[in-house]
Amino acid sequence: MSSSAPATGVVERVQSFVSENKRAVLIGAAVAAAAIGGAAYYASTSRGDSDKGSRRKDKKKASKSSKKRRSVNDTDGPLLEEIKPKDVELVDDEVSLTSEAITSMSGEERSKVAASLKTKGNTAYSQRQFSKAALFYTKAIEITPKPEPIYYSNRAACYVNMQPPQHELVVEDCNAALNLDKRYVKALNRRAAALEALGRFEDSLSDFTASTILERFANGSTAAAVERVLKKLATKKAEEILKTRELRLPSHTFVSAYFGAFRPRPLPTLPENPSTGDKTLLLALEALGAQNYIHSVTLVNEAIEQGISWDAGKAEALNLRGTFKFLMSDVKGSKEDLLASVDLVPGLTQSWVKLASVHMEQGDPVKTFDCFEEAIKHNNKDPDIYYHRGQVLFIMNEFVRAADDYTKSTELDKDFVFSHIQLAVAQYKADNIANSMATFRRTLREFPKRSEPQNYYGELLLDQGRFSDAVEKFERAIELENAKPPPANVLPMVNKGLALYQWKQDITAAEDCCQEALRIDPECEAAVATLAQLSLQQNKIEAAVDLFKRQADLARSEPELVNALTYQYASAAQIEFLHNFPDMASQLSQIAQNMTAAGGPGQ
Repeated sequence: MSSSAPATGVVERVQSFVSENKRAVLIGAAVAAAAIGGAAYYASTSRGDSDKGSRRKDKKKASKSSKKRRSVNDTDGPLLEEIKPKDVELVDDEVSLTSEAITSMSGEERSKVAASLKTKGNTAYSQRQFSKAALFYTKAIEITPKPEPIYYSNRAACYVNMQPPQHELVVEDCNAALNLDKRYVKALNRRAAALEALGRFEDSLSDFTASTILERFANGSTAAAVERVLKKLATKKAEEILKTRELRLPSHTFVSAYFGAFRPRPLPTLPENPSTGDKTLLLALEALGAQNYIHSVTLVNEAIEQGISWDAGKAEALNLRGTFKFLMSDVKGSKEDLLASVDLVPGLTQSWVKLASVHMEQGDPVKTFDCFEEAIKHNNKDPDIYYHRGQVLFIMNEFVRAADDYTKSTELDKDFVFSHIQLAVAQYKADNIANSMATFRRTLREFPKRSEPQNYYGELLLDQGRFSDAVEKFERAIELENAKPPPANVLPMVNKGLALYQWKQDITAAEDCCQEALRIDPECEAAVATLAQLSLQQNKIEAAVDLFKRQADLARSEPELVNALTYQYASAAQIEFLHNFPDMASQLSQIAQNMTAAGGPGQ
């Protein structure tokens, strides 16, 4: 996580709102999804006790076997199921019946013998003699005149408990069982678990999803399995994507927010006889000031290749290139450039601050704060040091200490708007609401032409449920942005859309806001993420999946990518369910409506 990214990011708040309102948002989506064969990310809404199953006690003695008893935990493997047959006399040599003998038996006799073999298999299973139990079920499958899905499913349970587990055979037997009864929940769960063990997470998710819905969202263990497999699947896919993804800058909105979190510095003075690389560096910094970030990246790379003649210039170039690498998620390359920068000019505090961000991204807070201390040692009057250390403390939920650093930053330079904004937000997070509101009102007065105080004040008002006031602030922020040279910061538009949805459930107006934001900044992840969630509430489920894919493509960090992929695959799994079980659409709608009525919106 970047210490200089906005601390109250819109994407995070979209996901937070969804998480806090799962019954209204997600189950409500299931109603709409069912109507068109769509999807909703329902996993977290599942509730109820797990299926306890039943195990029939066999009073008959099991056949003798010279095989040693296996030792496994009682919880290993799913419970076996029973079809209660008519009482039959067990035949000692049932397993050794020949094909000719089987052919000569009537259908009723074959059914009785098959049921007897299944009972023996159950007894062997209960004694942890899984290979022996599998033989009984195999013979039952051979003898029964009518294929029984339970025989295959019970044999699959044996394969699960063998050492090592025979997951491929489990899948084969569950396939056979489900071909006979596609609503056979135990077979779905067994196949799902086997597929998970084989690393076939998409197939496993499909089965666990089907099982969860068929059980009317009442099996907590299956719902937990959905979330577990989703996490594995999304994490695996994210790793694969990041390995092959070409490095690129995130959206203009994101990059502008990052560079905007540093106070502007004067351009360096070139040497008396500047080299070509020196001149190209100056062009790169000028492009940065004009927010032409793609051109700036190209120019700084060229400058370093051409050669820069003086150490301060080299340090500036490495600082800029390292910053762009950080934004493109090349954390290793960023770290190398920033370290080289401070090796050349130890007093370049901005490089130390950015190194702190790199260490924070890598989850190393000790080195993060070491970098801040190093920066302070070289220049304890640099207000950016305290602002960005405050951002790190904010991320760590150290709101009081963060507020102290924001205050220090403001004392050193009162003209930097973000120090004031973040101080107000930190006070709010520390439950110092009165001071927070006062800080925001003062900031609004002192920076009347800046959109950011209006936008972030609106976010706090939205958090308090003061929807009308929040929308007013967002609209004022949009006006101020439109009065500036393009491109505009589109976050106030996205915030307005989210506010209108939370306030009036006005999805059309919310979508219009996000679409306008994307017209201005086609790569704004916050707008895409919000549109995806809004589409999930309507009859636009296929569109929602496409938007989640787009959100994944825009995601800068691995956690952001995993989050987008989680929604994408969860939605796609439910679409697949309703394609496989089209007759369940109306039932799923009724289930979702009943669950919503039971819990109430936002509960």
